[in-house]
Amino acid sequence: MRRLRLPWVYRSFLVAAVLLVLWVNWRTDSLGQRVVRDVLLYLVVPLGLGLAHGRHLGWRVDRRALRDTLALSAFVLPFYLLGSTLPTVRAYYPIWTTAPELGAFVPHAVQLFVLALATETYFRGLLCVGVRDLGVGCVFISPLVYAALHLNKPPVELVLSGPTDVLFGAVDYHADSILPSTVAHGGGLVLLDWLVLHDPLVSPELVMGWLSWIPLPL
Repeated sequence: MRRLRLPWVYRSFLVAAVLLVLWVNWRTDSLGQRVVRDVLLYLVVPLGLGLAHGRHLGWRVDRRALRDTLALSAFVLPFYLLGSTLPTVRAYYPIWTTAPELGAFVPHAVQLFVLALATETYFRGLLCVGVRDLGVGCVFISPLVYAALHLNKPPVELVLSGPTDVLFGAVDYHADSILPSTVAHGGGLVLLDWLVLHDPLVSPELVMGWLSWIPLPL
């Protein structure tokens, strides 16, 4: 009797669903525990699955990936700079306790970047670049899940999470690499934590006035 072999796309979706269930039910109490969970579920397993099927999941660097990385990072930078001034954002971040002194912040920043790499390997790697055979529509696969995981985040972050997921996926799809979203996401997380540990660069009242069109408390 022939063994049923699922096509790669179905296998990737099945594994992604199982990993998400495990992720949601695996509680963590510290940044170190979060790194362990995310590296195992979002990075090691997807990479192992990709390796077994000859898929790179966006782990590649070339000239186009570098160019798209610079463009995406430059685009999202103002959002992190302005977002760091909002009261709700400053009350929420940093999620894990740290200090502005380099001895405390550098290890914290490294762990944040590892989290971003793991997250992008799962969402933009396994669920976007890894299934690029589906065409450009693959950039819309993960936004709803990604947004749902931001339900407890500051309102402005929840509003932007879905569109940001689509943008990151589209850039990674174009680059055939998760380097753009990893650098933009990881660098943004590190920058955001650094900024909220210091006085706002711009008046929060001024920024809230600029963003008053968003129908949510900022």
